[in-house]
Amino acid sequence: MINTKQTSNYKFVQNTKCEYFPCHKTKDKAEFNCLFCFCPLYMLKDKCGGNFKYTNNVKDCSDCLIPHSKGAYEYVMSKMKLVIEIGSQKESVK
Repeated sequence: MINTKQTSNYKFVQNTKCEYFPCHKTKDKAEFNCLFCFCPLYMLKDKCGGNFKYTNNVKDCSDCLIPHSKGAYEYVMSKMKLVIEIGSQKESVK
């Protein structure tokens, strides 16, 4: 039998046993979402929409809570078309 009940449980995961939990400063640990432990938008550079800075030419996302907050799933999914477009581009041969 197929469960036809609509749920959203797949949009939120929390691993309080992780030695890094929470990996970012947060006001509410109960709302901290670990679903996107490594942000799938990192490769978008300045198009990710997050709160980041460059330190020694490396993108530093330590002040960004977008992938760890309520609505993270919807936000990340809204950027997936751009991720796919960039990931599908062939590099020019040098």
